[in-house]
Amino acid sequence: MKNLAIIGAGSWGTALAMVLAPRFERVRIWVYEADLVERMRASRENDVYLPGFRVPDNVEVHNDLASVLHDAQIVLGVMPSHLARGLYKEMTPHLDPAVHLVSATKGIEIGTLMRVSEVIREVIEPRFSPRVAVISGPTFAREVARGDPTALVVASLDRELAESVQSAFSGPTFRLYTSPDPVGVEVGGAVKNVVAIGAGVCHGLGFGSNALAALITRGLAEISRLALAMGGHPKTLAGLAGLGDLVLTCTGELSRNRTVGLELAKGRKLPEIVSSMKMVAEGIKTTSATVDLARQYHVEMPIAGQMHAMLHLGRSPKDAIRQLMERTLKGE
Repeated sequence: MKNLAIIGAGSWGTALAMVLAPRFERVRIWVYEADLVERMRASRENDVYLPGFRVPDNVEVHNDLASVLHDAQIVLGVMPSHLARGLYKEMTPHLDPAVHLVSATKGIEIGTLMRVSEVIREVIEPRFSPRVAVISGPTFAREVARGDPTALVVASLDRELAESVQSAFSGPTFRLYTSPDPVGVEVGGAVKNVVAIGAGVCHGLGFGSNALAALITRGLAEISRLALAMGGHPKTLAGLAGLGDLVLTCTGELSRNRTVGLELAKGRKLPEIVSSMKMVAEGIKTTSATVDLARQYHVEMPIAGQMHAMLHLGRSPKDAIRQLMERTLKGE
């Protein structure tokens, strides 16, 4: 594998370009903002989403999808989930049927309630049968960019594909484990953002470690119930893409979703919070999709339900916590 295309130049897409550049002869990254393309070419820095880090010389920066996808052997999608369908539709005419498609997007599509890998298949299958893998795990972009040791999971029903991506991506500071469970990996990666908003609320309300530990534990139970109902494997949720990612996102200062909860607890309104953020907090949209999935699969998810009520129905953070604590008593 010599040529890698990365679609999306937010903090995570840029960090992936940096850590994967030594593994490929040529890396091309698609950047939505034309002005940012010019600045990145001139300064070798993404001054909007990942300032302070140099983009390697073998990373080509483009605003044109056809140029980025030309001769790509692996295409790594790092776009926000609500943009995935549209971008893959634009990409499809430029894809070689032999290409390896890897999704690093964490989210559920609103309306269809599809995982991103399902969206990819639905969009591309009229032209050819795509080979799709997903990657997820406890990863903050800035830590990956500065070379901190990082471990994550690559999952696919196609074992050969998962092993190929594992071999292509793994390096001195970036270690991938394979998994045959894309359902569990994608559900874990998406729904942990919902719980992380609750973690931010707990911190913002001044609660201590007891509350956070309870939230993480019960949040993991909710994620696991949903993933298993959708066909995922129990051990996946105990691994990097489940517990690992959940703990990171609920406790790390760099978590955008935790920040949303923190600001809500301070009394700020959601539109104000969103407008002040440069990057997408996936948990905001995923909360609605999670509640819909829980209803579809008849899964009890009280934390997700309270986060939805707080984000979209005007419930106060204090009232959301109170309703969680005053639920009918039951066994664990």
